[in-house]
Amino acid sequence: MSADLAVQKAIRARLVAITAVTDLVPASSIIDRNSSPAPRPSIVIGDAQVIDEGNSIARTRERIFHTVHVWKTEPSREGVKEIMAAIRTALRSGRLDLGPGYHCADWRVSNMRALSDPDGETSHGVMVVDVLAEEVSS
Repeated sequence: MSADLAVQKAIRARLVAITAVTDLVPASSIIDRNSSPAPRPSIVIGDAQVIDEGNSIARTRERIFHTVHVWKTEPSREGVKEIMAAIRTALRSGRLDLGPGYHCADWRVSNMRALSDPDGETSHGVMVVDVLAEEVSS
């Protein structure tokens, strides 16, 4: 499994396990899929960028930037801000478990934005989760 897929699975596992998140967005709407429109409310995980960290001759460290999208039908951006705050708290609650092939050396939410969708009915939150993953021998 790739590091970015391990991070994606770890993020979803954390979010569906935290009641503060699932009280706002049902676990069945915390997804990775390409469909339009996304369910409302929803958390869509999957967009990722992987960069070789370059500080190890073994090339076993990768920086993964995962973009998490939050969608909600509402007249303001309050709901997506509340959901993003719950996601941030959930992710900060402990080190992400990346499974047997990777170790989560560091992680943080590095960026959060709340936007109004052009349809006039939808709020859209965009978060970037920054994870330093190190490949380990199983």
